Amino acid sequence: MARNTLSRSLHDVGLAAWFGGTLANAVALNAAASEAGGDQATGDVANAGWDRWTPVNALAIGAHLVGSIGQLAGNKGRVANQQGVAGMSTAKTLLTAAALGVTGYSRLLGQKVSAAGAPGRAGTKPSKKTRSDAAAAQLQLDRLQWVVPALTGALVVVSSYAGEQQRPSEVLSGTRA
Repeated sequence: MARNTLSRSLHDVGLAAWFGGTLANAVALNAAASEAGGDQATGDVANAGWDRWTPVNALAIGAHLVGSIGQLAGNKGRVANQQGVAGMSTAKTLLTAAALGVTGYSRLLGQKVSAAGAPGRAGTKPSKKTRSDAAAAQLQLDRLQWVVPALTGALVVVSSYAGEQQRPSEVLSGTRA
């Protein structure tokens, strides 16, 4: 079996950044923004933080996807012949697609909030001064900010399981004759 160090590294580092960055922003940035000293300042700080995170997140996601494709190509024989690997690969693909969809939709909502210069009580909590369209986007973001870390966290778990499937004893016992 050939080494896939580059693709594995891109996969893992990209996923780690995607998971960790979105979790940190949901846990810390959105709550900390409320200490900015007023509803408008709160919105400005939260918007600036998420806007700065977006290009880093895009690079992380891109690295993860390139690494995932490399891993799939490097393990195509195992996917075809080792029991359970195709199912795990399908699960990873579906989780990745869901995480991409929620991330993309969240970014669209975030752009709406940022463009409106929406004030807030916290990063995802509108104030009474927030326009109704921006407030609706903030409320959706309040729920979705936890979905991306949940999905990418699930990807970390499935990736750990995939690594276990590569143990020699697993490969031997799961290979079809």
